[in-house]
Amino acid sequence: MELVCGCYEQVLFGFTVHREPGPSGQNEKWTPVADFTHHGHAASLSAVAVNNRFVVTGSKDETIHIYDIKKKVEHGALLHHNGTINCLKFFGNGHLISGGDDGLICVWDAKKWDCLKSLKAHKGHVTSLSVHPSGKLALSVGTDKTLRTWNLIEGRSAFIKNIKQNAHIVEWSPGGEKYIVVTMNKIDIYQLETASITGTITTGKRISSVTFISDSILAVAGDEEIVRLFDCDSLKCLCEFKAHENRVKDICSFEVAEHHVIVTASSDGFIKMWRHNPNKETPPSLLCEVNTKARLTCLGVWLDKVADTKDQLPTTAAPSPVKEEQEFKTSPPKSDDSEGKQQQSKKFGRTKDSKKPTKAERLVSAKKRKLEGILEKKKKKKVQVIE
Repeated sequence: MELVCGCYEQVLFGFTVHREPGPSGQNEKWTPVADFTHHGHAASLSAVAVNNRFVVTGSKDETIHIYDIKKKVEHGALLHHNGTINCLKFFGNGHLISGGDDGLICVWDAKKWDCLKSLKAHKGHVTSLSVHPSGKLALSVGTDKTLRTWNLIEGRSAFIKNIKQNAHIVEWSPGGEKYIVVTMNKIDIYQLETASITGTITTGKRISSVTFISDSILAVAGDEEIVRLFDCDSLKCLCEFKAHENRVKDICSFEVAEHHVIVTASSDGFIKMWRHNPNKETPPSLLCEVNTKARLTCLGVWLDKVADTKDQLPTTAAPSPVKEEQEFKTSPPKSDDSEGKQQQSKKFGRTKDSKKPTKAERLVSAKKRKLEGILEKKKKKKVQVIE
């Protein structure tokens, strides 16, 4: 098990969690140990996603970096977006979906790392997206005040719903029967069958992250130290607990024998793991914690057991630039302006020994083909007139 998190300081952290049997009659001991730090981006990290082999990170530097978590090497970088990468979601081990400030949603082959489909999703930024457990549908929200449903099999828009505010989080429940849309400090709960709101949960401050612990229990974190657990059916707050000393930036959960584990990351630099018994309305108990001494922004948990789901996402591929593999750094290098410029310059140039064309070259070749086609048509018309 590995905890991975990004921060404003452009560093990706990795912590291996060791589980050891506790003394007789006591719970087992969980201990996070520093595994790696990597300084691959030229700006702060904004999103992270994991599958059974890879960790991908999105940043304000407009790139997506791929890390092979098993080999501990940097696998490459994806350069399709123009603008901050706001959301990254894996579906099984075969596909990655990304959304950014350019309004695009991109579907990637997570084995060859080709861009299979690029959808102009929103007129503004794509702020959040979520893939249905079946892999056939996806939801996205953006700064154009719309909630959009996507048919991933055909790679097209299926439904558009206008909402009154700019939503910044959308999330399917584990069973896929309901989904939530978050705007500021309000959570609207929708049923898939009717596509209508069945309930609303309101908190005191802006909500920064949510995660489903089960189909009916939702963990909610915001711009405060408190994490709350809500029942999606009764809309009641089951319990709340003080998780950090500063605002909670990201939260996720997974299930182990007999209980659920909630993981939280905060601006105070701490990552904490909590044990929660879903059958009891009692606050979770602290399993372990680690201080990164950085301002954390995003969080993921690598469990090394993600099932390879047989999904049917679009298969029309276009090659994407991918950098060559590099080893992980054991400590973050100094971040200076010259390094940032160097990282940004790599985005537009061809990498060493790479035979793939850059974005600029692809645009030039496309224009060239179009011009050649027009000239060919004119030539044919001339011949017809002469005859």
